[in-house]
Amino acid sequence: MEQDFLPINGTDHIEFWVGNAKQSAMFYMAALGFELIAYAGPETGQRDRASYVLQQNKLRFILTSSLQPDTEIANHVYKHGDGVKVLALWVDDAEKSFKETTSRGAEAAMPPERLKDEHGEVVVSAIKTYGETIHKFVERKNYKGAFMPGYVAKKSSYPVKPIGLKYVDHCVGNVELGQMNKWVQFYEDVMGFKLLITFDDKDISTKYTALMSKVVSNGNGYVKFPINEPAAGVKKSQIEEYLDFYKGAGVQHIAIATDDIVQTVSEMRDRGIEFLYVPETYYEDLFERVGEIEEDLQPLKNMNILVDRDEEGYLLQIFTKPVQDRPTLFFEIIQRKGAKSFGKGNFKALFEAIEREQELRGNL
Repeated sequence: MEQDFLPINGTDHIEFWVGNAKQSAMFYMAALGFELIAYAGPETGQRDRASYVLQQNKLRFILTSSLQPDTEIANHVYKHGDGVKVLALWVDDAEKSFKETTSRGAEAAMPPERLKDEHGEVVVSAIKTYGETIHKFVERKNYKGAFMPGYVAKKSSYPVKPIGLKYVDHCVGNVELGQMNKWVQFYEDVMGFKLLITFDDKDISTKYTALMSKVVSNGNGYVKFPINEPAAGVKKSQIEEYLDFYKGAGVQHIAIATDDIVQTVSEMRDRGIEFLYVPETYYEDLFERVGEIEEDLQPLKNMNILVDRDEEGYLLQIFTKPVQDRPTLFFEIIQRKGAKSFGKGNFKALFEAIEREQELRGNL
């Protein structure tokens, strides 16, 4: 077994750059059940930005907005709208992770920095990936504080009720036509990831649109990144719509694991989260397609939850509509009952659902 030169313990956090972090934080608390755990801003010596750190189980989201018009954050939001800037990976050695990846061709985004306060130290470094997205390496074995130096612990007076979101299952990137293989190779060569699975336009197409997708995964399988690119179709694919509105490559969706998808999704629906609609016909031959499942069909049908099976078991999944005004980033909620795959059997139903939304927006 070859030595993993980039051991990763999982996703440390995901940072979104947004127009109004205070109000976005309220959305994630109210609609998705996140707790506010830390804050950085003018009161903590950050003059140019405000950041809210939200947590639910092993999920950590940071929402950051600029306090000035001419900053990297403000320009990013102006160009892309609200979106993911940082996919941070939890490592044991942020300095070594930086050296190993940059020596293999990664472009540096931030050389290793030691951040210290009374709770200990965190080491952070970063490299660039597709679009303007970066991967941060976060080493926190010597830290006991709420999040990291520069942030203060903060609780919200808003009464938060968690909805059973557990951890990041996978994060999907959309890249431009012809760029997918380049980025798959980047993950293989620079980060030592392995190609897990490939979907081509025969797997993922409707009568109108198609896309190609490859999934890369790190050694222990804790971090999985599907990479999509558009494929030739009669009309504009969802990937092209994303690229048009995001103005380039970026994170398309974040899949979050739950142990009880019916409970999680019903809670989200009650709180105003909108999901893609799948017609009733999808459920007519469900058992022929996926075999026996433990769940009752009716709640799945009521909630529009999709089911797929692979050799290892089955999974239940559902996709939100975009969570900001631009048709860019959305969330997937997934419950795995043994399945290791990504719901290939649902792609057609899913894409037709997305196309119905695209048509409403006039972008098909």
